[in-house]
Amino acid sequence: MTATKGLEGIVAATSSISSIVDGVLTYRGYNIDDLAENASFDEVAYLLWHGALPNEEQLAQLRSNLQQYAAVPAPLIEQMKLYPKDMNMMAALRTAVSGLALYDADADEMTRESNVTKAERLQAQLPTLVAALARIAKGEEPIAPKPDLGLTENFLYMMSGEVPEQTAVEALDKALVLHADHELNASTFASRVTVATLSDIYSGVTSAIGALKGPLHGGANEAVMRMLEEIGSPDNVESYIQGKLDNKVKIMGFGHRVYKNGDPRAKHLMEMSRRLGEAKGDLSLYEMSVKVEDLVTSQKGLKPNVDFYSASVYTLLGISRNLFTPIFAISRVSGWTAHILEQYEDNRLIRPRAEYVGELDLTYVPIAQR
Repeated sequence: MTATKGLEGIVAATSSISSIVDGVLTYRGYNIDDLAENASFDEVAYLLWHGALPNEEQLAQLRSNLQQYAAVPAPLIEQMKLYPKDMNMMAALRTAVSGLALYDADADEMTRESNVTKAERLQAQLPTLVAALARIAKGEEPIAPKPDLGLTENFLYMMSGEVPEQTAVEALDKALVLHADHELNASTFASRVTVATLSDIYSGVTSAIGALKGPLHGGANEAVMRMLEEIGSPDNVESYIQGKLDNKVKIMGFGHRVYKNGDPRAKHLMEMSRRLGEAKGDLSLYEMSVKVEDLVTSQKGLKPNVDFYSASVYTLLGISRNLFTPIFAISRVSGWTAHILEQYEDNRLIRPRAEYVGELDLTYVPIAQR
């Protein structure tokens, strides 16, 4: 046996959920460009779970279900209020999602119907959890979801207490579409490994959140925004980036293991960054990002990935940096749960081997002789 570091290039599963072929990302056979321009996030979630886009009746039922399931058990909210005020938001979300299982009497029910219902509940409740955690961290009381608002609109409402403008709703909804699934990424693989033991869907999503927390996965967009804050102005981009490149410092938000000619999602987020900047009358974040891209691409040959422009998009939506990765989770839970459902349908325990490189033929030495 010979190990492949990082499992790079290893095909570990078959899936009909999403694909990346020749740099083209698809969900259930639909090009991401087509979905980003035309589909709502609710439609995409249904597509991932059921394999087909919903008709009007099916979409209306899903939206009704998401509104019905959006509330979080009051005891869990009270527990969240006891978390440290300087909490890491992803650690807090990981804990809260694990806690949801305690309040679901059907958590260990393994029928397809029951698990689809739990997928819908998780999709509906993650925005409520993230918004509640954000307000608790600021010493504010969480806001309950409004029963007449959709998922994206409700999230922005629960963050601020004000019904958001349609431009903001549309921008965030498109961002959620772009982040919904991405083949067998680290967090998705973690979720499938967990449920392959026939553990419950909450355990799978909790594992996925743990993987997403890392800066080499979901945390990269936070690092991008931190960099833009340090740069401060479009006039400072060249000196800042050139200094990093000369010292061989990694520029976050560039390059991707499975895309050699650029991440197809980045262009949609770039356009959203421009539009939101124009709407706010401040294009500085967009202009800084474009200058950074030009320098890194021209000198390193690397193109931006989905994390790079999502940083400025979320900031222009009034979302603080520590919430970038939790918002990623709000979107990606649709893909995680789709993969979990697929794993359950044709399950086999995921148990790879390791290439042993340690010592051999040692014998036990009594402790007095060591």
